[in-house]
Amino acid sequence: MANTSSRTLRLLALLQTHRHWPGLELAGRLGVSERTLRRDVDRLRELGYPVSAARGTDGGYQLAPGAVLPPLLLDDEEAVALAVGIGDAAQSGIAGMEDASLRALTKVVRVLPPRLRARVDALRAMTVSAAASGPVVAAGVLTAVAQACRDEERLRFGYTARGASPTEREVEPHRVVALGGRWYLVAYDLDRHDWRGFRLDRLTGPTATGTRFRPRTLPAEDAVAFVQAASGAPAPYTVEVLVHAPTARVRQVVGQWGTVEALDQDSCRLTMTSTSLDWPTQALGNMGAEFEVLGPPEFAAHLQEWGTRFLRATRAPE
Repeated sequence: MANTSSRTLRLLALLQTHRHWPGLELAGRLGVSERTLRRDVDRLRELGYPVSAARGTDGGYQLAPGAVLPPLLLDDEEAVALAVGIGDAAQSGIAGMEDASLRALTKVVRVLPPRLRARVDALRAMTVSAAASGPVVAAGVLTAVAQACRDEERLRFGYTARGASPTEREVEPHRVVALGGRWYLVAYDLDRHDWRGFRLDRLTGPTATGTRFRPRTLPAEDAVAFVQAASGAPAPYTVEVLVHAPTARVRQVVGQWGTVEALDQDSCRLTMTSTSLDWPTQALGNMGAEFEVLGPPEFAAHLQEWGTRFLRATRAPE
C-alpha cells in the first residue's frame, strides 16, 4: 500500500480528472477502505482543497471551486497567467498540444475561485495573439464541455446556429476539437437523432445532467475529420524538411508554427502543419538556407511550381 503522502497526491489527481467520484469506486482506485478514504479527504481539506461529499446511493466526492485558491504554489496573478497561457497553447496549432493543454486547463479552472475565473475570461477576451485568433470562448464553458466528454455524461445547453433562433439542446458529448482558430463540440444530438458539430462560441450555459451514456460510434475517422467534413475545411498538410541550418536560426523564423528537431550543429528536421502549402514555402524562403523536402509529394510539386513561376519572371524579354 502506498504511503499516506503519495496516496493523498493520487487522490487529488483523481479528483481533478472527474467531475464526481462515487465513494466506493474512488476507494477501489486507491486500494483503501472507505474509512481510510474519508481520512484522506479530510487531509486534503486541511491543506485547503475544497472537496465536497454527498451521502446516499448517489453519494461521492468531487473537487469544488473554493473561496480562495488552494495551495498550488501559485499566487492569484500566476494562476490567471497560467490559465490564459494554457488556453492559448491549446489553439497554438502545434501537433499534439491541443489535448494536453485542454486537460491542463480543465484542472486549473476547476479549482479557480469565481473572481479569478472572471479575470481569466476578461483577459482572454481583450487579448489578441497569433495563437488565439478566433472567437474567444469562456474558460468555464470550455472546461464544462470537456469534463462532460471525459465523464461520458449528457450535456444540456443553449445554442444559436448561424442565422437561426436560439434553441435548447441535449447531447451526448464526444470530443472537443480546436480547428482553424475555433473550438467545436462533436456530439450526438438526442433531439435530432444525429451527430452534430457545435461551435463553442455560440454555446451558452452548458450543464451536465447527471445522466451517463454508453458512447456511440462516430461516423468518421475521428472527431477532427468529422468537423472538417461538416465545416468544409481542407485537410491539413504535414510538411517535413531537412534544413541545413542551425536549430536556433530555424526556430527564429518559424516560431511556434513548426517543430524543430536538431540533427547536428548545422542541420535539423523541421515539421510544419498547415492547410495551405504557401506558408511553409514562404517560411523556407525566409530561412536563407539549403533544404531537402522529406514529404509530402504535394509539397515538392508545389515548390517546383513556385520555382518555375519565379524563373519565368527573371527571364529577359526577347
